[in-house]
Amino acid sequence: MKIAVAMSGGVDSSAAAALLKEQGHDLVGFTMQLWNQRRGISVDENGDPLPSRCCSLDDVYDARRVAESLGFPFYVLNLEKDFERDVVEPFVASYLSGETPIPCVACNSRLKFASLDRMAVSLGCDKVATGHFARVEYDEAADRYRLFRGRNHWKDQSYFLWELTQDQLSRSFFPLGEMQKEEVRDIARGANLYTAEKQESQEICFVPDGKYSEFIDRYLDHEGREAELPEDGEIVNAAGAVVGKHTGIHRYTIGQRRGLGIANEKPLYVVQIERARNRIIVGEEAELEAVEFTAKGVNWVAFDTPTEPVRALVKIRYRHDPSPATIYAMPDAQARIVFDEPQRAITPGQATIFYDTETSEEVIGGGWIIKD
Repeated sequence: MKIAVAMSGGVDSSAAAALLKEQGHDLVGFTMQLWNQRRGISVDENGDPLPSRCCSLDDVYDARRVAESLGFPFYVLNLEKDFERDVVEPFVASYLSGETPIPCVACNSRLKFASLDRMAVSLGCDKVATGHFARVEYDEAADRYRLFRGRNHWKDQSYFLWELTQDQLSRSFFPLGEMQKEEVRDIARGANLYTAEKQESQEICFVPDGKYSEFIDRYLDHEGREAELPEDGEIVNAAGAVVGKHTGIHRYTIGQRRGLGIANEKPLYVVQIERARNRIIVGEEAELEAVEFTAKGVNWVAFDTPTEPVRALVKIRYRHDPSPATIYAMPDAQARIVFDEPQRAITPGQATIFYDTETSEEVIGGGWIIKD
């Protein structure tokens, strides 16, 4: 087959390319230049660029070296404007509204995969391959493509792919879906690839130090939009009594305990963020638990929008263990999810994903957690 390969410059995509090359496929490599690090926003207190192991210029160079080593053509797609519009701006807006966003889901499905898929189609490629730990299969009886978790559940990345459409899934190819991480490194070592021992990236590429509120401060300052920053406000308990002061709601997230500056007999946690009233509501740990929430932008992968309640195992964040729940589809691509047991810190802005109850392997669908 002729395959477009997404090249991140990391070991996973490098090994995927090496495996496909060994299998005799005709490859075309693509790397996406996303965040413009020359703008001086992702910097430390001295103004020096923060080191990043994801989507950096070094990663572009590493991806090119791998393509040259394996002997296939390589191109760089400059998506900096698209990335800022479709990923960074929504990320900032979400934090300013009192949510805790996860930009990597939208980046993977709406930007990276969508852009590469369009390019692949224009070049006559049969498939689009990535280094994701996930699996896709065609169900002939249902005439539908199905998405599954990677065999290595700890590395599974289906959480970032639930927005893919049937059309996109029809061209998706995940060569590493059946593998463990060490097998992947062995493939890269066997091909003598420069990236074989490269460290993994865990951070958001444009916030490599993980200090989200400081990035937002710098970003809005750079754009001359300091007036959009939330003002200081009150921290209150469930009864509405003022127990402290906050320094801007974008500096807090549901479940946070440290950094509240409140002396209390029992530990207090952020249980709610009210943008309209510019206040943080805190409570004891038990107050973090809830049994239901609403999701928007729901994409049903395994079947069309159901008319009856669906039993599923549901994740409310990437490292959350899928828990039994009943899903009720609603109009306008929304759904109501009701867990069998209370879950801790259901957080607006995060992605939720639904798996089948029998094996917890197949992705039924997913959506975005919103405020109730």
